[in-house]
Amino acid sequence: MKTNNWMRRQSMLGYLFIGPNMLGVLLFFVVPAIYSFYLMFTDYKFMNPEVSFVGIDNIKRLFQDELFYLSLKNTVIFLLSVPVSIGLAFLVAVVLNGSVYMKKLLRALYFMPYITSGVAIAFVWMLLFQPQQGPINGFLRAIGISNPPGWLSTTETSMLAIDIIWIWFMLGYNMIIYLAALQEISSELLEAARMDGARRWQVVRSIIWPLVSPTTFLLLITGLIMTIKTFGIIQAITQGGPGNSTTILSLFVYQNAFRYYDMGYAATISWALFALILIITLIQWWGQKRWVHY
Repeated sequence: MKTNNWMRRQSMLGYLFIGPNMLGVLLFFVVPAIYSFYLMFTDYKFMNPEVSFVGIDNIKRLFQDELFYLSLKNTVIFLLSVPVSIGLAFLVAVVLNGSVYMKKLLRALYFMPYITSGVAIAFVWMLLFQPQQGPINGFLRAIGISNPPGWLSTTETSMLAIDIIWIWFMLGYNMIIYLAALQEISSELLEAARMDGARRWQVVRSIIWPLVSPTTFLLLITGLIMTIKTFGIIQAITQGGPGNSTTILSLFVYQNAFRYYDMGYAATISWALFALILIITLIQWWGQKRWVHY
């Protein structure tokens, strides 16, 4: 009897601790999600109090909207930055996990961009990518490239420039997570491989990389979801321009909701974004059995 009362009190204490968080999730995630699903079937405009049911008209409009397909294409291009950032972070982590001069300072410097204000990052990279006086194009001219890219100022290279910024931004976070995983690898295992004649790159490829595959899987899932929801940096740098060349789905939602006040259509795009995230996550969970080694 005393044991049952003690377990009941422990359960009540647990519910008491998670209660505020669950209330926040309910009020700020679950209820808005249900309401946005309702709005998807309406013509609700923020400035117009009258709301009418329009069925699947917003869904039909979505599949006929060329800007939606352009935003989807830009989102896919943006997502390509995630595996590149993860690969570079793994290489940097392997180097900084060894005997490197001032490696603690280097780790801090690599991680610094991740904790820097997005607006500050936007301002700095806009200066770096400035076509005429920017240091990046200045360097390219100095090495003999007479006509360097316009970067953020042209539709052909703007999305590439955004990818470069995002790779740089995420590199430090991915590196720190990899460093934590590398320090869990048995030094005896690595030493045995070296005694058997394995070269450094063979140890990295055949031992270290498979052992950190759960970390890679984690970074891939969280990185793709974080990237697909990214809004602030692109809004601060290009606002989706030039010519909608950097408009991704999250920015497309914002434009329809808070620039055109078309809440019904914005809700439809939001659910399309959710469907894309769900599909990507399911594909990763299905594919991880082939390459993740626990």
